[in-house]
Amino acid sequence: MKRVGFFYDDVFLRHETPPGHPECAERLLAIIKSLLGSDIAGKLVHKSPRRAEPREIEAVHDPDYVRKVAGFTGYFDPDTYISPGSYEAALYAAGSVPGALELIKKGELDRAFCAVRPPGHHAERDRGMGFCIFNNVAVGAKAAQRLGFERVFIVDFDVHHGNGTQHIFYEDPSVFYFSTHQYPFYPGTGADSERGKGAGAGATYNVPMASGSGIKQYLRVYQDLLPPLMARFKPDVVLVSAGYDIYSNDPLASINVSEEGIREIVEGILRAAPAVPSVFVLEGGYDLGALGNLVVITLERMLYSI
Repeated sequence: MKRVGFFYDDVFLRHETPPGHPECAERLLAIIKSLLGSDIAGKLVHKSPRRAEPREIEAVHDPDYVRKVAGFTGYFDPDTYISPGSYEAALYAAGSVPGALELIKKGELDRAFCAVRPPGHHAERDRGMGFCIFNNVAVGAKAAQRLGFERVFIVDFDVHHGNGTQHIFYEDPSVFYFSTHQYPFYPGTGADSERGKGAGAGATYNVPMASGSGIKQYLRVYQDLLPPLMARFKPDVVLVSAGYDIYSNDPLASINVSEEGIREIVEGILRAAPAVPSVFVLEGGYDLGALGNLVVITLERMLYSI
């Protein structure tokens, strides 16, 4: 059994969104409820995340943007709401990944799951969008390299393409960005022709999925395509943008992946580089009746997969 850290804090509930907004505090409450009712809660190493330092945020975001967020309240864009508690929650969400990596580096953990909000993968260097304020995985990738994990492989299985993560590392050969996502769909990026630029050419790999795609299409990607890409890149760490809006009943998308499909996707990621530490970070997933169980399924595979 692997040593898996579970990172959560009630500070994430302070990121308040208007009634009816899909990215709501109830998402995390549903995860905690399902986890506490499962038989794996006692097998996890429960940790509180730490607050990201300014230098960690500014490694991937423009300082002027960070200052703007700190003093802003209201709708930042048509989808992204910032409440008085959102800035603090976003700092802890971004700090959760470096904190998890520090414990992995010390040998205290093998893998980690960060149950955080606001999510991050749409956040660009100089703007938030798509419910995202700071790019949690991007902050984690830079922190990983400071800790000595030189080659970072990012897997993003959210139903929406992680435009922010892709753009931040588009010219960086040391960070590989791999994404499956519904296409064409929000935010409009993620065509298979987008493969990186300059020194980073070849270090971006998008697999657009048609509306209605199901587990057969996903398994071809995560069992057949992903492993050789990881083998060639030889990552020192794997970071995963875990978006559960690919689930069949999710209200914001139309990808038809079942609970068993989620299990197989997670298993495929872990088996692609079994000896490499991994950190999963919550992104989307808006079916409150299913989200908690989907995260429990993920944690179960993280505990027991080779």
